[in-house]
Amino acid sequence: MTIDPPRAAFFDVDETLITGKSMLSFLAFHWAREGRTASSTASAHASLGHQIRSGVPREQVNRAYYRLLRGSREADLAESGRLWFAREHRRGLFHPPVLEALRRHSRSGDLTVLVSGSFGACLAPISQAVGADLVICTIPEVAGGTLTGELTGRPMIGRAKAQEARRVMTAFGLRPERCHAYGDDASDLALLRSVGNPVVVGGDPALTEHAARANWTRLPGPALNGLLGSPP
Repeated sequence: MTIDPPRAAFFDVDETLITGKSMLSFLAFHWAREGRTASSTASAHASLGHQIRSGVPREQVNRAYYRLLRGSREADLAESGRLWFAREHRRGLFHPPVLEALRRHSRSGDLTVLVSGSFGACLAPISQAVGADLVICTIPEVAGGTLTGELTGRPMIGRAKAQEARRVMTAFGLRPERCHAYGDDASDLALLRSVGNPVVVGGDPALTEHAARANWTRLPGPALNGLLGSPP
């Protein structure tokens, strides 16, 4: 980890640092390894998508996702994560302009932090590949090495991202006005507002409106590489 970093740079992951939705892509991959049918995966994706379209808060949809993993062994998920990452990396997992921004911050000695509603099975290999200093994410509850389907703490969505970013800046004595954040979705707005240098990735209407009004930096969104899309 960087010692006495001059700044921090916070990166949303899905459709910001990477080109798709890690959680849904991972679920399909993991369930296939377990021998589940494609129709099971399609049904789970449809259910989560329906919740989003119906206006269910993202925090609740995030919790619903982890209930799908109830009974999964933590070690099996970690192994699926390593294999999933290897496959997706070969396909072109990372979004080049954001990956280059992360590398630029790292070269400058900035603290690089991944902030995501996803979880360690997906994020650990991503973090290792890019050399991130910290990962702040949703943490599934584990009992006896098995996921219970519930969470330890809250989903890392919306305001929770901003609160954790502020906690990191305080812990390292960093001035928010010198820090950066990168996000692609309206749910990242609180995170972007928590720093002095927000960067909008892609064309989310709410974020592009804020970017135009406040003269925020913008980067193009990724071309999807086949990772399954649709929130959580």
